[in-house]
Amino acid sequence: MIGTRPAGQHTVRQHNAALVLRAITDGPGTSRAGLAAATGLTKATVSSVVDRLIAADLVAEGEPEQRVGPGRRGTVVSLSPTGPHGLGIEIGVDYLASCLVDLTGTVRAEEVRYADNRTPRVFQRVSAFLRRARKQAEAMGVPIGGVGIAVPGLVESGLVRLAPNLGWRDVDLADRLGETFTVANEANFAALAELWHGSALPDFVHVSGEIGIGAGIVLGRTLFEGVRGAGGEIGHLPVAPDGPPCSCGANGCLERMAGQEEILRLAGAETVDALISALESGDEAALSAVTTVAGHLGVGLSTVVNLMDVPAVVLGGTYARLEPWLREPLLAELGRRVPSTAWSPVRIIRSALGTGAAVRGAAGSVIRGVLADPEHYLTTHWPSDPDSRDR
Repeated sequence: MIGTRPAGQHTVRQHNAALVLRAITDGPGTSRAGLAAATGLTKATVSSVVDRLIAADLVAEGEPEQRVGPGRRGTVVSLSPTGPHGLGIEIGVDYLASCLVDLTGTVRAEEVRYADNRTPRVFQRVSAFLRRARKQAEAMGVPIGGVGIAVPGLVESGLVRLAPNLGWRDVDLADRLGETFTVANEANFAALAELWHGSALPDFVHVSGEIGIGAGIVLGRTLFEGVRGAGGEIGHLPVAPDGPPCSCGANGCLERMAGQEEILRLAGAETVDALISALESGDEAALSAVTTVAGHLGVGLSTVVNLMDVPAVVLGGTYARLEPWLREPLLAELGRRVPSTAWSPVRIIRSALGTGAAVRGAAGSVIRGVLADPEHYLTTHWPSDPDSRDR
């Protein structure tokens, strides 16, 4: 066939390593013989691949497998808890967050530092924060397999095209910080974290309200990014065309009408903690503020639900904390604006990951990359013996 070439040595290694590691990920506690049966590879090939994965600390051998019947019991193989970790960094408007996760997706360390990042010094601050996170991993004795950075803006091929709430346009973080990262929109990372570690729904829109509002759309367990990676920009849907100006240059955008700053302004509260205390005590101004915001949020979300036929809304970030008061007015607005709710009501779900979803998704993306292509990690961190051959 035109445009095809025979599979080379590296291609075979790449395929076999990914196949074996996927089987280990899906069935932890499986022996080498079990892996051969699950993958269809020969026992010799599986043994060769597993030896390389163990040498690179991607997997570890444990106790003899638990099974009945005659024959020698094999030793189980599982993902290594001391193997490469994913480091996630989130650059928020008023905070920086870091998250370190192991190969199983378990959070090993996390930190949040609050500061106004709408300043040229933000890059120095991020660089210092990165160094701090790396030192923490070094103190724990674990290697970092890569870094994912979540930003509140439009990202194309690693370039932050526009982050209005930070005042960024065409910012190359790799160039500014002097190293290579996986950079993506924070709402998309948050949606992926929800998919991997949250409600387990196959189709949903994850919406989080901080100073800006971001949404990540998941359809068929796959993130919908749009043609140019700009899908899910719900924060700039016009919900009040004659409303106040937004940082993007338009008027009455959803994040201007229903973002965290607007909620606090309407409620007369200085912080989200103060707002929640007021809500818990039944303060009328606070309750009215949340109801007003729920109305605007319902207008924006109804557009997404009607257009994409998404059956569930996951409330993340600050909205997750406000869910007990947002739920009913939001459901009422969606019921009024989404015709299909007459026979198929939209589900409202509170994210268990809350404000930590985006940074966890950033860290998790690194781990997913290692698991999907372990050969890349093996060849860059643990070069193989050129004389060895997979059988």
